[in-house]
Amino acid sequence: MTVLGTRALNRATLARQYLLDRADTSVCDAVAHLCGLQAQEPQEPFVGLWSRLRAFEPTELDEALTGADVVRTHLMRRTVHLVTAEDALAWRARHEPMLCQRVLATYRHELAGIDLDEVAAAGRAVMADERPRTMAQLVQALEDRWPGPPRRALGELLVAALIPMVQLPPRGLWQTTAGVRNLPLATWLGRVVDPLPSDENDPVGQQLVRRYLAAYGPAASADLRSWCGLAGLPAAVGAVREELLTFRDGRGRELLDLPDAPRPDPDTPAPVRFLPAFDNAILGYRDRSRIIDDAHLGLSVAGHRVVLVDGRVRATWTVRDKHLHVTLLRPLAASEREAVSAEAAALTAFLPQDISGVDITETDG
Repeated sequence: MTVLGTRALNRATLARQYLLDRADTSVCDAVAHLCGLQAQEPQEPFVGLWSRLRAFEPTELDEALTGADVVRTHLMRRTVHLVTAEDALAWRARHEPMLCQRVLATYRHELAGIDLDEVAAAGRAVMADERPRTMAQLVQALEDRWPGPPRRALGELLVAALIPMVQLPPRGLWQTTAGVRNLPLATWLGRVVDPLPSDENDPVGQQLVRRYLAAYGPAASADLRSWCGLAGLPAAVGAVREELLTFRDGRGRELLDLPDAPRPDPDTPAPVRFLPAFDNAILGYRDRSRIIDDAHLGLSVAGHRVVLVDGRVRATWTVRDKHLHVTLLRPLAASEREAVSAEAAALTAFLPQDISGVDITETDG
């Protein structure tokens, strides 16, 4: 079985994440290809798309959100994602047990003994008037019936698990600060969530496998589980296995991949890219060694924005006092530093903070 080294996996990830070459595609097509973008920080997807699309204009994402082509909703790993309306409808039922389990695991004692079906029915009845509500407003309408659980626990159960919800614009629009107002997904889109097929081969899971590999492969089954949060995908993987190629990584793990997906030469040059917090390219795997060193893994879950140099995380970045500050995690060659400076200058022209300069410094550690 062919062994794919770390650099080969890195270049495959960059190519499929549109980070090796910026893509000439629409925002909706990019969001679909990437299987969504993590978006709990509302402005971060704009940087993620700017780094991936050749002619990205923030107004295109704004229009996709206000036009209900793209939605903000809880999905993979119970985190807020930007996904296409089609994917939200197709995938939501497959994710619902995981969403409930994760809320109940977080609030195990607070929600002990609660009847989930009863709470869900009551929540849907409140939202039937088609009025957007904050989580607090929804809980307030129900707290007489469930006075025991803390408001936060009951609210997250309703909004993130029991009722498929959309976070409505202006939340998530460019240069906009807005609180979360929730509306049922079916109300916003005018279509019901697709029911979960009873087929034991898990056709929705099969779609997730194929789509994940197109955007993240080659990857192990454990990487797929880490990305979506779904444990019960063996039937789906088994059903599509004959379609797939198999490899090994340097650690001996079996990797799966689509036959016609790009696997560039490991020596393909990789440009500098500035990534937002919680970017797909890092969080989409259980084993993130293809893109980030073990010593820096904490950056990927702590919300640090990072810079890729030669395809790997080599710096963090932030905007402070009208300067874009780049903090290197290791010294760079002169040519690498020049490339970081050039991409930073391009990013400052895109960002709205009226940035007057770029500072590149060594890590404090």
